[in-house]
Amino acid sequence: MSQQPVLRFARPDLPQGGVLVVLTESAETLPQALPGELRDGLAKAARLAKFKGKSLSAAELVAPSGSGLDRILLLGTKGEGAPGEEDRLKLGGTIAAKLKGVETATVWADGIDAEAIADIGLGVLLRSYRFDRYKSRKTKPGEDEENGDVAATITFLTGDPEGAEKAFAIAQEVSAGVILARDLVNEPANVLTTTEYASRIAALRDSGLEVEILDENRMRELKMHALLGVAQGSPMPPRLCIMRWNGAGNDEAPLAFVGKGVIFDTGGISIKPAAGMEDMKGDMGGSAAVVGLMRALAGRKAKINAVGVVGLVENAVDGKAQRPGDIVTAMSGTTIEVLNTDAEGRLVLADALWYTQERYKPRFMINLATLTGAIIVALGNHHAGLFSNNDELADRLLSAGLSTGEKVWRMPLGKEYDKQIEGKFADIKNIGNGRAGGSITAAQFLQRFVNDVPWAHLDVAGTAMGSPSNEYNQSWASGFGVRLLDRLVREHYEAR
Repeated sequence: MSQQPVLRFARPDLPQGGVLVVLTESAETLPQALPGELRDGLAKAARLAKFKGKSLSAAELVAPSGSGLDRILLLGTKGEGAPGEEDRLKLGGTIAAKLKGVETATVWADGIDAEAIADIGLGVLLRSYRFDRYKSRKTKPGEDEENGDVAATITFLTGDPEGAEKAFAIAQEVSAGVILARDLVNEPANVLTTTEYASRIAALRDSGLEVEILDENRMRELKMHALLGVAQGSPMPPRLCIMRWNGAGNDEAPLAFVGKGVIFDTGGISIKPAAGMEDMKGDMGGSAAVVGLMRALAGRKAKINAVGVVGLVENAVDGKAQRPGDIVTAMSGTTIEVLNTDAEGRLVLADALWYTQERYKPRFMINLATLTGAIIVALGNHHAGLFSNNDELADRLLSAGLSTGEKVWRMPLGKEYDKQIEGKFADIKNIGNGRAGGSITAAQFLQRFVNDVPWAHLDVAGTAMGSPSNEYNQSWASGFGVRLLDRLVREHYEAR
């Protein structure tokens, strides 16, 4: 695995070596604190290079003789409006890309506030991630024998190094949550089995989380036959993993996050086409976001109570596998006709959602799932689908998505769609009438298991894996949802 760079913060002072990165809107607005002779030389070189300061544009300049610097990089920050959080993440990601292979660098960030520097630092960390655990290679002299690369040291020069360090400490914990989610989704299913996944969740006790893991016998006692039906065709035993963070005292009802954790989805007897089936190792992307979020909340010691619940199963094919036409009874007592065994994630979530609302009486529930291909048809790979029974919660999620760049788009729910999942031989069926509105009927199915709890369902099938790369993510697994939900918690629910 690649090493993460080490970020430090110090007061402005021209470095004596390495690479100097100067953030500026133009050649005419170079930082005044730079030594006059250096600033004049950079301005002239920038004009000759026709550097206009456009956001994320760069000009690489030869360092002045005798400066000790290896090179100087001008990086543009001029956008159409005031830069937002995602703009700063992209700036940090661009810095990381430009400094690839560099051991020591300094970023002149004087005049940028502490929170903004923390966002830039978060972008550096996220762009530096790569998943190469299973690639063999020979190390070169000076490289780390295990990782094959050297962790860069990047120093941000700022008038408020103490404030930047404090803000970055929080961003660093969020980064750890995103990276954990990416790692989980990128792992192959023969490594990240249900039991291995549960073990990795159990290890988060070291981060301060309370972890409880329910095995198959306990779930059978709880009558979770919707979830268990999905798992019955696999030799991998199912698990329900519960993570709790208590940062606001025992009297406050928790915020609840629930994730679909299908470690591999063959489609069951309603088997998927072979082409692209390898991507179904990522069908646990919703659960990975929940795990990463809980890690981030614990890491930054969030002043809220939160519970994360993930149902872990493998949807496989053998003689014991669930058949189309089978009828199962969910924990709620609702009977379900399983007309398509590839619509399995909603069965897992049905029991996980019911268990969560019944046991924890949460203030709200948000579930995440790579639930339907239909949401990709509707929204592509740049927005997750948002379904909710609560306008306030939905609006807050929309706002958090715009701030973080993990964008969501609200989709409809309604009685007309609910009618489409009424069963012929049972209370409901697990698919609607044909392919039309498939993501909506899936959401209607989930809504049957939330009672009156404020609830939102995020269909992340197009954003958790295989989404377009950008300046701060070059990984197949994006970790989508961790930053979105952390922002939601911080802005609207966390004690100040």
